[in-house]
Amino acid sequence: MRTRPALSALVLATLVLPAQDSAEVVKPTHFGVREDEMISEDPREWGRGQFSDFPTWQVSKEVPNDVFTFARLRYPSYNDHYGRRGNFGKWTTDYPDAELNLSYRLQQLTSMQTNPNGAVVDIEADQLRHYPFIYMIEPGDIDITDEQARVLRDYMLNGGFIMVDDFWGTDEWETFHLALKQIWPDRDFVELELDHEIFHMVFDLPVKPQIPSVGIAMGGRFRGMTHEWGKPGSETPHFRAIFDDKKRMCMIICFNTDLGDGWEEEGTDPWYFREFSEKYAYPLGINILMYALTH
Repeated sequence: MRTRPALSALVLATLVLPAQDSAEVVKPTHFGVREDEMISEDPREWGRGQFSDFPTWQVSKEVPNDVFTFARLRYPSYNDHYGRRGNFGKWTTDYPDAELNLSYRLQQLTSMQTNPNGAVVDIEADQLRHYPFIYMIEPGDIDITDEQARVLRDYMLNGGFIMVDDFWGTDEWETFHLALKQIWPDRDFVELELDHEIFHMVFDLPVKPQIPSVGIAMGGRFRGMTHEWGKPGSETPHFRAIFDDKKRMCMIICFNTDLGDGWEEEGTDPWYFREFSEKYAYPLGINILMYALTH
């Protein structure tokens, strides 16, 4: 896929390896996750084999766990069955394409050593504590207990960072906001303005982007519409943050925008790739990651 100069300037090496004998491959550890709770040790095996051609690469044999691992949060929603193999709840949206593509781009475009597989973690302290960055997607239907809220709060106060992404409109915000107040009963979110460092950390973004799903993008292409028109209150993208007592950002809430689809669907349509994946989804995703891991 052709890249813009801004992306090309960061390319250090493409570390995609040919197929190797399984005895030679060293994999990072899935900390705290039992084998019977895992979706798949390798997300390329998810589904019916449609992800098997995603690129992979070898991690260091000496220090295989000295990598960044993209960790996705498995959380309960209304009307789904939480937490076990075969579940297709809201938390699985864009899985595993989004993390496979983002992990590949991180390995390709930055000097960060990256786990090619990623991880899925439950709201359990023993799992969360191993991952400094957690991704929560489509929480507009989230339904957590007070104990789960406490676990998430403790994780962030102990140094963890949660990125919330891909939910739209007033109704989904109100449902998520109830969970947000469970997690943070004594804290309010702060609206991030465009001059905040997170929009300029690695890539300098000229706008706070609204990244639509590929279907919405294609449907609204000739009308200039990027919001989910069936969801009132989805017209304007918002980036909101929670800060701890030391003014460290510990949660970013990407509302009325969908970075995950920009990662997942990068190969679906060349126009979508150029206008949304390449311009905004990858640059902002990399900015958020680098900010979270250096602050």
